[in-house]
Amino acid sequence: MPLAESISGGEPGPPGPASTVGGRSAVPLLAVCAGYFMVILDVTIINVAVPVVGRELSASLTGIQWITDGYTLVFAGFLMTGGALGDRLGNRRIFSSGTMVFTVSSAACAFAPSASFLVAARLVEGLGAALIVPGSLALLQEAYPVPAARSRAFGLWGSMAGVAASSGPLLGGLLVSTVGWRWVFLINLPVGVACLVLTLRYVAPSARHCDRALDWPAQCAVVAAVALLTAALNEAGRRGWSDPAVLAGLGLAVLAVAAFVSRERFARFPALPLRLLRSRAMSGAAVVGLLFNFGFYGMVFTASLDFQHQRGFSALETGFALFPAVAMTMFASVLSGRLTRRTGDRPLVVSGMLLGALGLAGWAAAGSDPAYPLLVAPMMATGFGTSFALTGSTTTVMGAAPLAYAGAASALFNTTRQIGSATGVALGGSLLATSTDYGTGLRTSMVIGALAYLTAAAFAWLCVPAKADVVGR
Repeated sequence: MPLAESISGGEPGPPGPASTVGGRSAVPLLAVCAGYFMVILDVTIINVAVPVVGRELSASLTGIQWITDGYTLVFAGFLMTGGALGDRLGNRRIFSSGTMVFTVSSAACAFAPSASFLVAARLVEGLGAALIVPGSLALLQEAYPVPAARSRAFGLWGSMAGVAASSGPLLGGLLVSTVGWRWVFLINLPVGVACLVLTLRYVAPSARHCDRALDWPAQCAVVAAVALLTAALNEAGRRGWSDPAVLAGLGLAVLAVAAFVSRERFARFPALPLRLLRSRAMSGAAVVGLLFNFGFYGMVFTASLDFQHQRGFSALETGFALFPAVAMTMFASVLSGRLTRRTGDRPLVVSGMLLGALGLAGWAAAGSDPAYPLLVAPMMATGFGTSFALTGSTTTVMGAAPLAYAGAASALFNTTRQIGSATGVALGGSLLATSTDYGTGLRTSMVIGALAYLTAAAFAWLCVPAKADVVGR
């Protein structure tokens, strides 16, 4: 079956750049996925390059931490702002602007003469990422209005996250060991240029709502809340959860959330209307996204540490060792996109979360120092289950929001997922650092991740619409 027909579900789409001229119906998906892949890849690919970067640029420990964490902080903190700008000025315009910012800043990272310059470029790169991601889902929703086609597009979009995050260490290790660390950033240039060209040529312009003023106080509150929370979680993995700086960061994040809610209650043009958060489907699916990112990225992080520090794997070998989890994500997303029209979203999300829980529980049950072959099936189950559930949860969030707030809904979903990732990594690192026995800390992390998947399954059963609701959308 041609790719265009596979994406479109064999049904005619609306006329325009995203419709059925030959294979062009797949081009918006290719453009959006290219941008999203770059963003997620840059979260993990830098990890194996940082030691070399630190030596070559004479970076301090703090500088090395900011090279990795600065990108994540800005990316997570400005997602809601990117979504609001997309709804107001047009999602294609903001997505394209974010791609330009990301590509140019990647070039600046590649040619950075000093650690401080690299940190600054990484901060700008994070801002570009925050403009790309919310618009990506909104553009797919506009390009593929037929529910079956939209579900398949969302599934492939979601698989990019797992593939990019898990292949980052492998690709990073390969580049660092062959052509040097600067190529970790240079590879973004051709991808960014191709993404920009495809978007401008084949993705239809988005509707604008210029009469809707940006709610800057609310945006600042969101940035402060997410940045403080992410920073506190990152520090918790290094300092411990009882450290005063960590507790202060968490407390200030709670105050920022309270300020955001108070502001949105009285704002004339709220960044995220509270009535949307009262939607069981939207808020429930957002919580599901937080929980499965918590479990999956917590597993990837702790597994990477186990493979490198306990088993003596190189960065490249670690990438290959994580491949079973990556290999399942693309297959699972395509399968879930095809099944959702028959079953609805709820059975797929629930079964995916149960499979993910089974995978992490299987790892924990394998013993304190299991042979690697015993871990292949648990990793495959976790990767498959996470990607299998991502399609339905994404469709649920985007389907619960009016088109005028598609960017805000996408930003909410991706912000909660980033918080889940940061929490999973922080908790996993903290457990490994504080446990007297490394194997016990690793198994405890896997058990907590399995419980998160089970909780997500319960939320999905209560909040994700059944088949009848999906058909009626």
